[in-house]
Amino acid sequence: MTDNAMARFQVEGMSCASCVGRVERALGAVPGVNSASVNLASESAQVSFSAPATVAQLVDALGDAGYPAATDEITLDVEEMSCASCVGRVERALKAGDGVLDASVNLAAETATVRYASGATTPADIAALAAAAGYPARVRAAESPDREDRKADEIRQLAQRTLLAAALALPVFVIEMGSHVIPGMHHLVAGAIGVQNSYYLQFLLTTVVLFGPGLQFYTKGFPALFKGAPDMNSLVALGTAAAYGFSLVSTFAPEVLPEGTANVYYEAAAVIVVLILLGRLLEARAKGRTGEAIRKLVGLQARTARVERDGAVVERPIDEIVVGDVIHVRPGEKIAVDGQVLGGSSYVDESMITGEPVPVEKTEGAQVVGGTVNGAGALTFRAEKVGADTMLSQIIRMVEQAQGAKLPIQGMVDRVTLWFVPAVMAVAALTVVAWLLVGPDPALSLALVAGVAVLIIACPCAMGLATPTSIMVGTGRAAEMGVLFRKGDALQMLQESTVVALDKTGTLTAGRPELTDLVTPEGMDEAEVLRLVAAVEATSEHPIAEAILRAAEVRGLSLPKVEDFESLTGFGVRASVEGREVLVGADRLMNREDVEMGELSGRSKDLAANGKTPLFAAIDGRIAAVIAVADPIKPTTPDAIAALHDLGLKVVMITGDNRVTAEAIARELGIDEVRAEVLPEGKVAALDSLRAEGGKLAFVGDGINDAPALAAADVGIAIGTGTDVAIEAADVVLMSGDLNGVVNAFGISKRTMRNIRQNLFWAFGYNTLLIPVAAGVLYPFGGPLLSPMLAAGAMALSSVFVLSNALRLRWVRPAMGGAGAAEAAKHRELRAAPAE
Repeated sequence: MTDNAMARFQVEGMSCASCVGRVERALGAVPGVNSASVNLASESAQVSFSAPATVAQLVDALGDAGYPAATDEITLDVEEMSCASCVGRVERALKAGDGVLDASVNLAAETATVRYASGATTPADIAALAAAAGYPARVRAAESPDREDRKADEIRQLAQRTLLAAALALPVFVIEMGSHVIPGMHHLVAGAIGVQNSYYLQFLLTTVVLFGPGLQFYTKGFPALFKGAPDMNSLVALGTAAAYGFSLVSTFAPEVLPEGTANVYYEAAAVIVVLILLGRLLEARAKGRTGEAIRKLVGLQARTARVERDGAVVERPIDEIVVGDVIHVRPGEKIAVDGQVLGGSSYVDESMITGEPVPVEKTEGAQVVGGTVNGAGALTFRAEKVGADTMLSQIIRMVEQAQGAKLPIQGMVDRVTLWFVPAVMAVAALTVVAWLLVGPDPALSLALVAGVAVLIIACPCAMGLATPTSIMVGTGRAAEMGVLFRKGDALQMLQESTVVALDKTGTLTAGRPELTDLVTPEGMDEAEVLRLVAAVEATSEHPIAEAILRAAEVRGLSLPKVEDFESLTGFGVRASVEGREVLVGADRLMNREDVEMGELSGRSKDLAANGKTPLFAAIDGRIAAVIAVADPIKPTTPDAIAALHDLGLKVVMITGDNRVTAEAIARELGIDEVRAEVLPEGKVAALDSLRAEGGKLAFVGDGINDAPALAAADVGIAIGTGTDVAIEAADVVLMSGDLNGVVNAFGISKRTMRNIRQNLFWAFGYNTLLIPVAAGVLYPFGGPLLSPMLAAGAMALSSVFVLSNALRLRWVRPAMGGAGAAEAAKHRELRAAPAE
């Protein structure tokens, strides 16, 4: 195990915010655990740990706390085992893998059975462990169900339990509540079966409800209560048990109760179970939709690929592809893994990864990315990254980490919910005592109703779901727009930022200089001058020289042979071309060689004032041209800067360019402040000075040479190029190569945080307002005494409201530009069906 390893678990049995706190404390108590973040919405735990902690210890800690980690089991077909020592080596290799709990190898069957913690590793990664030990392994087709399958099973079982409970509770509800609401119903029941017999029937049906579909509340709630760590199940168990127990006494031993208080509340206990089961069913269905973004990203992966094996091209599952395999891609097929093109020519649609809508040409030597869609041509490429190393897998991993993160705002929720359930139980107890002491007759019955209502209505489900559901949906939607939040807290920090600092080269501009102007004096042919200058610059690797060469290529100019080339350090270059002496360099070179620049001197100043870099060319001692080279501003930059201003942000440009050029670009784009002539190592100091002026600061760089500044900013945003996704220094990675992604990142951050605040306001407001109502504070003033059944319904609806509100983030539209990742794939794949 490496230092600071990261493990992810699917955790079973969590039902409310207090469960989250207990799981985190259980994991944090394991020696070696650095941090543990538990997400109620995804029912997962994300743990950062180092030695001596192991995955097995973490799984044990979860089990001891009463929240077991979900485990799966797979079977591998293992090759090249020949003896018992091979068995031992394979078992050791498998057991050493992060997430693997146990492994058993069968030499005769050439198989390995592996049990692992769901979410901590994948079947493909487990197979890779055996392959790395020298024993190629493949996962058998019939695998254990993934989280989606388990979630579907959970929903199906919950639906069955809810329907059964409802069917049994309905007669109880009709008999008891109908007698209070429908005139003549009480006499009808008494005459048909008798009041006492109706009690026996209600007792029978309610008992089946509580100890059938509702048994989970007692098997989980009472043990947690006896451990001194009550949770939501404890509140439900106590409330329903109180109503059921009082009803039992009223049915079978009414004489022990004060006269006039022997009432039954079977309907309350039964309907509470039905409503809470219904609420959990609706929650489970909504939770399933919160992970939609991950499923879309996983759906981008190819399932099979055509691989060269033993001289033939055969179709193999993607899990069987290894580095070095040669893969054939037909027109319209998905690229299976990352690699380098060996042959063929085609255009590949990379919009689902980069967000760029124009297909990219791929020829020999080009890089291809798994999950992208091939166009009309055929390609052959060598696999370079497979399994967890592919870019798409990295993107999925980033999204999962962001979804499992805990924002600073969640700290407040955790502190409240830590004591919330015990406080609710205390309030319920005080409510019962108060009604017994000062309540009207029948005080005992009223005390029971109020106490049970407090217990039921105060379940902190909505509090626990308020933040993680919004994070899951928000970060997932961001990924579909090409915005990857590598660190979860960046989601909150970004919307708190007041300043956004932008690197110039590669961020505001294309990062590749282009020739923009070539001005010649009277009597000089522009094409001829460019032909001679480009010939001289062809021997240089300077970016400006490359810009001049590209301009000559665009015009189709053929370059003559160059002789006597001489580099004049600090001035320029000199060479002989077709018997003519050519000079190319700055104005100081012309002055040194006594070349009269004439009117071109004034033109060069105008070009410099417009943010361009001027050079001069002289032929045979006579001025021939002033050449302007500039790093062109990306077409999307001006609108993106305006959009950042509309969001209320101060925009600052940080660049190593000279101040005149930098200020010219800033004027053109409307940038608020310029920090020019900053060396790469000085960017951190520039950020510190900006931060000292007040407010949080986001820095946007190209993710290649801006790592120190990305790390130093409150939020580092790296503009990706499609190949540098795993930028460790950045908090946010943009798949597109322009500033539209920055605007989208700020937009989704603001929308998500607004959504979280709405959820928290509802969750806390709901409990704050309705607990006193449930306790009966309005009753003395003619107000209602809240029925425990209504309390259960309100509690369930509160959680459903929070989940539904969070799911609205699925429909957030990009603030600017197109979408990336899975969003574009929905449209592209309709056109790119595999060839027959």
